[in-house]
Amino acid sequence: MNEVIQFVIQHGYSLVFVSVLADQIGVPVPSSPMLLAAGVMAGQGWGHWLPSFLLGVTAALASNLIWYWIGKCRRASVRSFLCRVSLNPDSCVRNTFNLFSRYGAPSLLVAKFIPGLSTIAPPLAGISRMPLASFVLYDSLGAGIWVGILIGIGYAFSYEIEALFGSAVKMGFLLGVALLGGLAAFIGWKVLHRHRSFRRMQMARIRAEELKEKIDRSEDLVIFDVRHPLEFHADPRVIPGAVFAPLEELKEEDYARLKDKEVIVYCG
Repeated sequence: MNEVIQFVIQHGYSLVFVSVLADQIGVPVPSSPMLLAAGVMAGQGWGHWLPSFLLGVTAALASNLIWYWIGKCRRASVRSFLCRVSLNPDSCVRNTFNLFSRYGAPSLLVAKFIPGLSTIAPPLAGISRMPLASFVLYDSLGAGIWVGILIGIGYAFSYEIEALFGSAVKMGFLLGVALLGGLAAFIGWKVLHRHRSFRRMQMARIRAEELKEKIDRSEDLVIFDVRHPLEFHADPRVIPGAVFAPLEELKEEDYARLKDKEVIVYCG
């Protein structure tokens, strides 16, 4: 264990940069413990907080810029990818659009504190055509707040965290089993929720080829494009004959008037 501690002390700055970069790109490597550790090391006099802070912010901004440009250049495919990998399919993406629509670029100030939003927010900022200058400004500030708070907590409670870490090392195997069990239970619950969501969505679906055949046959269809307004303004193309009607604007009486018609709804 002493070897591990010495390794962290010796390569602390590099570990901060790599862990934050990987975390923000989407690799399942939690960076929060490393940022706390950087604060603890600074509090114990084994390093300085400023290099860790600057490297953490730089790593977060670099990875987020990559996602921003991917979202800006590959809008539809990125949205589909985010929905597939999310444990809450589609809802997390739409909730992020709602957050952007309500608060704009300042929503990036808190994105890193909301589970699941940290990785999704940058590509959706690109999809929604947020200006690059606004993205860099607010994402940098958001990263600075996030990194600064975690390092600050580690610095302020360095002795308490060091004592807690020592107790955790003594507990060893039992603590590891408890943590892994809790993580497995959380992921299992999310996967079950995802599976149920997909089952509900698969009750009535139509392939693009089938829809085209119906349009070519001039069938009496009502087609709704229910994308979020930010998505629509970023890419205003619609299926021929479709009406742009975001889900938030559809009312119960609208559904009642269409009960005798074949209604096709798509969201991207």
